[in-house]
Amino acid sequence: MDNIVVMAVVAAVLLLLLVGLTVGAVVTRRGRRPAPPLPPIPPAPPVPPVPTSPPPTDLVAPPAQAPTAPPVQLPPVEVPPVERPEPTAGRLVRLRARLSRSQNVFGKSLLSLLSRDHLDEEVWEEIEDSLIGADVGVEATRVIVDRLRERTAVLGTRSASELRGLLAEELVSALDPTLDRSLRATRPGNTPAVLLMVGVNGAGKTTTCGKVARVLVADGRTVLLGAADTFRAAAAEQLTTWASRVGAEVVRGREGADPASVAFDAVQRGIEASVDTVLIDTAGRLQNKVGLMDELGKIKRVVSRHGPVDETLLVLDATTGQNGLEQARVFTEVVDVTGVVLTKLDGTAKGGIVIAVQRKLGIPVKLVGLGEGPDDLAPFDPAQFVDALLGTEPLGIDA
Repeated sequence: MDNIVVMAVVAAVLLLLLVGLTVGAVVTRRGRRPAPPLPPIPPAPPVPPVPTSPPPTDLVAPPAQAPTAPPVQLPPVEVPPVERPEPTAGRLVRLRARLSRSQNVFGKSLLSLLSRDHLDEEVWEEIEDSLIGADVGVEATRVIVDRLRERTAVLGTRSASELRGLLAEELVSALDPTLDRSLRATRPGNTPAVLLMVGVNGAGKTTTCGKVARVLVADGRTVLLGAADTFRAAAAEQLTTWASRVGAEVVRGREGADPASVAFDAVQRGIEASVDTVLIDTAGRLQNKVGLMDELGKIKRVVSRHGPVDETLLVLDATTGQNGLEQARVFTEVVDVTGVVLTKLDGTAKGGIVIAVQRKLGIPVKLVGLGEGPDDLAPFDPAQFVDALLGTEPLGIDA
């Protein structure tokens, strides 16, 4: 019975809950209002177009600009004027005063000895010492003294003019005036003559090369120079300076380049430019004979592909005296030297070195340097040279 009551109560509670839920749902559905619609979004106002024309300049600040440096004023390049060297004819006569120191030996000492009343053995020994001291050389001195002794004994001359005449004749004879001293600066045909300058460093070789170019230009030749001394950077610059003064072209290579290739290019360029003479300056290194022979021999072989070398001029420093002859002998054994250029003859009282050079080497002296000026290189003439040494007026020689 009790169970039935309990079950009835539970059923009643469940029924009440069900009815309450239903009534709440209905009330809720009846009291709900629909939400009002949202108002429409108004369209955005139109954006005004950006003006394409620039604004007035008076309203806009100009852009900042970096300050500009003032233009650099480069100094004008000065092209040295082309010089016209003075003619070579008569140069030796005009430069005779440069041999004034040598005149003290030849013109005063020897003539005063020869003019003594009695020429005994002691006087002749003094004459020999004077000539040897003037770098004439022992062998040449003996020949000259023996000839003078014989002629003064036979002729019995004692006047100053007669003694000077005898001495001048013997000195000219020792210089052998029959030797060909002309420069072979031209070649028949369309190829230039090639002159090779050789000599030790310090003899003034590169400077002399520039002066020889001036001699050739003064005589109406066209010249091209080859700077084949590639072991001295200053040599090419020095040669270029000399060439620019007479309007000549220079062919040069880089420092340390093969000298033979530079010499070859110089001759090739000389052919293209149709010049009369190609003058090639070579290195003056003299460490050993073998190295010198190889270098100069290679230059001659390479240059000879264009034709033979017409002149090989050996540059000697007159102030070295007899010591320079030993160096000269090495060059004559290596190359076929055809002529000697004796430099710095004005700075020594030993003018007799000219006689010694020719007698020792058997090669004619063709040019002599009598000063530091650009035109102080003169073609050598034995008679004019002896007259300058003796320091008196020329005898029958045209100036």
